[in-house]
Amino acid sequence: MSDRLRGIAIVGGGTAGWMAAAILARRLGQHFGPIQLIESPEIGTIGVGEATIPPIRLFNEALGVDECDFLRQTQGTIKLGIEFRNWARIGHCYFHPFGVHGTGLDQVALHQEWLRLHQLGEPGSFEDFSLNSLAARRGRVLDFGAEPHALRAVYSYAFHFDASLYAQYLRGYAQARGVRRIERKVLRVELRAEDGFIRALHLDDGTQIEADLFIDCSGFRGLLIEQALNTGYEDWTHWLPCDRAVAVACDSAAALTPYTRSTAHRAGWQWRIPLQHRIGNGYVYCSRFISDDEAAATLLANLDGKAQAEPRLLRFTTGRRKKFWNRNCIALGLAGGFLEPLESTSIHLIQKGLTHLLNLFPGRSCARVVADEFNRLAIAEYERIRDFIILHYKATTREDAPLWQYCANMQIPEALDYKIRQFRNSGRIVRYGGELFAASNWLAVLMGQQLWPEHYDPLMDQRDVAAVQANLRGVLRTIRQAVDAAPRHEDYLASHCR
Repeated sequence: MSDRLRGIAIVGGGTAGWMAAAILARRLGQHFGPIQLIESPEIGTIGVGEATIPPIRLFNEALGVDECDFLRQTQGTIKLGIEFRNWARIGHCYFHPFGVHGTGLDQVALHQEWLRLHQLGEPGSFEDFSLNSLAARRGRVLDFGAEPHALRAVYSYAFHFDASLYAQYLRGYAQARGVRRIERKVLRVELRAEDGFIRALHLDDGTQIEADLFIDCSGFRGLLIEQALNTGYEDWTHWLPCDRAVAVACDSAAALTPYTRSTAHRAGWQWRIPLQHRIGNGYVYCSRFISDDEAAATLLANLDGKAQAEPRLLRFTTGRRKKFWNRNCIALGLAGGFLEPLESTSIHLIQKGLTHLLNLFPGRSCARVVADEFNRLAIAEYERIRDFIILHYKATTREDAPLWQYCANMQIPEALDYKIRQFRNSGRIVRYGGELFAASNWLAVLMGQQLWPEHYDPLMDQRDVAAVQANLRGVLRTIRQAVDAAPRHEDYLASHCR
């Protein structure tokens, strides 16, 4: 007897639900039964995940989506990285770029060359060796087209877009490929008595939806994974104490910057995400150190243009479900956990969950061994991203407010502490297998937040200083020439994706 799935039900729309529906429709067609998505007309979407990281391009490519059409339909812009203000100390600013920082001599890491010259008194910033950083500062984006280019390998980009428009875009894509959308409310989840698997969803019009696999995209409430299956939640607020956010859009002003901005305030941080038609803003904060009204006032006082609505209040608990796959249910997006959008990983975690699902696609029995491997991968992914976000809070000299005093003195996960100790010794980056952020990402934040190594790699002492200087000057020259020739961000959008 075949163990093939006979149907998939997705509970919840928004970005998570329609990403799932779109990629499953693309990859599966109707070979594993109907794909149905149930979303309630009464429940809105959070819509704060408007900034992304470069792997989103792989997801769009897997769908066969044209990039310019996608940017037009979602009012999107190009993102080259994130500017961080006031994180290491008040008045300090650094840039976390996508891509890598130049190329060292004979495969030696370029930052080791820079560290050696820096200790000899050479001026200049390590950021100057990033093509993305210089392009972002000058408001330009590179358009390599189909032509080969020496700098293609060190350049990378992602997008800012309207998350609601992206969900609509994917909804049209999925429905055109056979996904059935049901606009009803789930009143009851029926479990099988013999094994506790979900048997059916009972809707508010009296109908039942049966499936062999259920995907929970119902947001923080976790309608299936938590309310029905009691999976449990691991709370990480002792490491990431922010527990609320206020969000509002404002009118656009000045040039469209090709990067996200994160500005640290007294009790948290504010995001700024430029779209073609507006700017998305929000203040993520710790309610122990500031009231909701004060947070909203801080946000409104730091906008580029006129607010388009009253700020929306969001409450959350940073952490994750104890299992992302429980019985025949998989949680995606906010149903699976929450990591504040400091490094724009929310949509990526949805994408990764779907990648794991397709790589570990189950039979009807949803074998526990398959779910165990899914959970191992997803938990490791969450924990490594968690540690990268914690680094931003821990690596600070700020003592001007209780939040920053707490973060500077808090105990951190051992894996992160080990990474910091290794870097402090000789600038070496430790990475664990399969983690999202590359050495270049860790370098940008560690050095950007003024965590300096005590030594450079001892092997650098065998290299001729003049050769190292010549290499670094050559890297700078090549980057400047490429940025000089690059179009302005607004011009690129106007000609390709307005």
